[in-house]
Amino acid sequence: MKKYDVAVVGAGVFGAWTAYWLARSGAKVLLLDAHGAGNSRASSGGESRIIRMGYGKDEIYTRWSHRSLPLWRDFIEKTGRPMFHATGVLWMATADEQYTAQTLETLKKLGIPHQRLSAAELSKKFPQFNLEGIAWGLFEPDSGMLMARQALQVLVGEARRLGVDYRVAAVPAPTGKGRVASIQTSAAMGAISAGMFVFACGPWLPKVFPQLLGQKIFPSRQEVFFFGVPAGNESFAAPAMPAWITLSDEAYGAPDLENRGFKVAFDAHGPEFDPEEGTRVVAAESLKRIREYVARRFPALRDAPVVETRVCQYENTSNGDFLIDRHPDFENVWLVGGGSGHGFKHGPALGEYVSKLVTKGGAIEARFSLETKGILQKRAVY
Repeated sequence: MKKYDVAVVGAGVFGAWTAYWLARSGAKVLLLDAHGAGNSRASSGGESRIIRMGYGKDEIYTRWSHRSLPLWRDFIEKTGRPMFHATGVLWMATADEQYTAQTLETLKKLGIPHQRLSAAELSKKFPQFNLEGIAWGLFEPDSGMLMARQALQVLVGEARRLGVDYRVAAVPAPTGKGRVASIQTSAAMGAISAGMFVFACGPWLPKVFPQLLGQKIFPSRQEVFFFGVPAGNESFAAPAMPAWITLSDEAYGAPDLENRGFKVAFDAHGPEFDPEEGTRVVAAESLKRIREYVARRFPALRDAPVVETRVCQYENTSNGDFLIDRHPDFENVWLVGGGSGHGFKHGPALGEYVSKLVTKGGAIEARFSLETKGILQKRAVY
């Protein structure tokens, strides 16, 4: 039986970046995923993800995003693949909206580039939007869009180049208590032996650890729509159109990237969803609702065709904070997850953080601890 320093279970953005940093530290690493990196069931498997600095007054996530952006850009530049689009990110706020106002103050405090735009300035700069109900905007010029599936698969390839042993295999939860010596896999490789095990299984975490996490991580069904823009119309593509977030609408979207369509989705948590068995076909009532929204907020796309749809999932913790902690029954098992719909951007900083915890020890950020994860959802992180 081959022995590894660390076995990372789950090749989503959290697991892949953790494996990458562990390999860079000199560790002998095994990375496993039941369906393969960037697969269609994974929360990290979508075409694109927003990377933005804004998190209200929540500095910890703003700092992690600010750390992650140059790491993403450096990594992507080395690959020679255009997997980051500097579209900017636009927050559109109502007059009494506190979250965006708090975001503005945090960006000021941390010296992160931003622009505050009046309604008149928004209308002039971004005429594609119907600004009904919008009083002002906050623009992050350096933020943008990551081509998630591509970037993740390239990242796993780079981790393999650094010596990570990558396999497609399902891994069950360890049994017993104390120190785990080995775990049997579903693949022909049989049992795996490692000094440390990191379970970064995203929405599968409550399935792997039902007693511990079954009522603390809540996978939700999230539907995403892509609208075809009019022929020859570049106003819904970058640089004319940024990525955007409108909290009062509970909606977000992205420009037409790589000619795949204008992306629009609602951010409200959907119903409970099984990432393994769930049907990934959008509901008729959801299509009706998103069409009505697009017709109102983007009048030029009133009759635009839907060119693609996607059903993915968030894996929400009770309040939206990540889960990064040791398993209470196993001294050498770590639990990493709870991306809660905002985790992809943080991959580089999170992986760096987990790698240091696993190899060097140290105190765990209290907000990420298992102890702080409740059984009632009360979202506080957006």
